[in-house]
Amino acid sequence: MKVVTFMKQGILVVRLEGELDVCGANEFRTSVDEALAATGAKHILLNMQGVSFIDSSGLGVVLGRYKRIAQLGGKILVVHLEPQIKRIFELAGLMKILTVYQSEEQALDLL
Repeated sequence: MKVVTFMKQGILVVRLEGELDVCGANEFRTSVDEALAATGAKHILLNMQGVSFIDSSGLGVVLGRYKRIAQLGGKILVVHLEPQIKRIFELAGLMKILTVYQSEEQALDLL
């Protein structure tokens, strides 16, 4: 799992590549939590374009970041959600709490 984080327009952008499974979930959690602590960001934009697989560990870590951001009054925005990953998000109920956009630019413009 490759995790790249940076700030753009006051939003923590997280670009993921690889499998968000039990191994990748730990890297995701660490990278995002450290970036949130360093930046004080209130919103997270998850770019899932490079994610080829997600399991329950991956779902759990995304949900955990959602809960943390929601306590601050923030949102998690998701872009480039592959159809198979979107289906898993739907089955897990995450589509009810996450906002999905087509691109990073669209998400940033509408927030």
